[in-house]
Amino acid sequence: MKKMKKLLQLSWLLIAFAIITASCTEQNSSEDGLKDALEGKFYMGAALNGKIIMGKDTASMNILQQHFNSVTAENVMKSGPIQPVEGEFVFEVPDRLIELGVQNNLYVVGHCLVWHSQAPRWFFVDEEGNDVVREVLIERMKTHIFTVVGRYKGKVDAWDVVNEAFEDDGTWRQSPFYRIIGDDFIHLAFKFAHEADPAAEFMYNDYNLYIPSKRDAVIKLVMSLKEAGLQIDGVGMQGHYGLNSPSNEDLVNSIVAFSETGVQVHITELDISVLPSPYENAGANISNKAEYTEFMKIRAIPDYIKTKGFIKLTSLKRTDAEFAYFNLITFWTDLDVIKNFAGVDLEKAKYYEEDKNYLIDFPEKVTHYEVFAE
Repeated sequence: MKKMKKLLQLSWLLIAFAIITASCTEQNSSEDGLKDALEGKFYMGAALNGKIIMGKDTASMNILQQHFNSVTAENVMKSGPIQPVEGEFVFEVPDRLIELGVQNNLYVVGHCLVWHSQAPRWFFVDEEGNDVVREVLIERMKTHIFTVVGRYKGKVDAWDVVNEAFEDDGTWRQSPFYRIIGDDFIHLAFKFAHEADPAAEFMYNDYNLYIPSKRDAVIKLVMSLKEAGLQIDGVGMQGHYGLNSPSNEDLVNSIVAFSETGVQVHITELDISVLPSPYENAGANISNKAEYTEFMKIRAIPDYIKTKGFIKLTSLKRTDAEFAYFNLITFWTDLDVIKNFAGVDLEKAKYYEEDKNYLIDFPEKVTHYEVFAE
């Protein structure tokens, strides 16, 4: 508790959100980007879709090269897209992503190996459509992990091994992996991933980890993996957030709690909604997409939000040593969807002082940096 108080006083990474009117459109002429401003602090990551990866969106690629030094596949490396039929792997787009990462010396995150939501249906059933037995699903999971991780051995820096295994109340999600294999499916997944590439880093990724009950469940998972002698290097805190939630305090508490287990923290899948969400589930599950879209059609965006939005990333009174626990922020949307990301004063970002915001003095005295095109 004493250590936590000290860390809270030091204000671990705060992620606050602000929407302001942008009457100023001055453009920074510097060729430096956010990755340069934050060099030595943490990686700036972008999740890429197939169009960007395959070079069909040159505007977004230019943005990527200037501002980001980490890449994640948005969808193309999930089990459904990469192995739609048992034993038939589709590697064209993932291969290009890895090539892009290696050629540009980027921190590459493989997303994700084990996830119930975008897994192909065949993964869990036999020829008659019935659930497979435990041994069969374990073998399928092992084959998938060994094939994918093995193909990119030495080229992917970190893997999101398991995604979204817990409910918000901290109970196990009743996914096919859990129902058929049991709660040791995560241990097995991390074991297989490490065996396929011992040099990589391995992450657990989930949403709403600012909720204490869910946070505690993941901390328990991290400790159980460590006690079993299995490698886990970090926790990915999905950033599917709104303007008013979660609070900075809740985020800080979770970052501190995860860091105290000795693992890194990634902010993953960061996207900020300016509209109210009709669902408590803030994950990436696509099953309710049509219903959600219809709901949003009846919502009017207030006038004060119809202008440009800015994301504020601040860290107050941090020492360089503390950045060892916080390694990555990845933005989770097509690059051309976010408008005018971050009014960045790059000079202040470069010349970080302990008692000042290292990234941005927001919103006063901001040089508006036109990162994303209209």
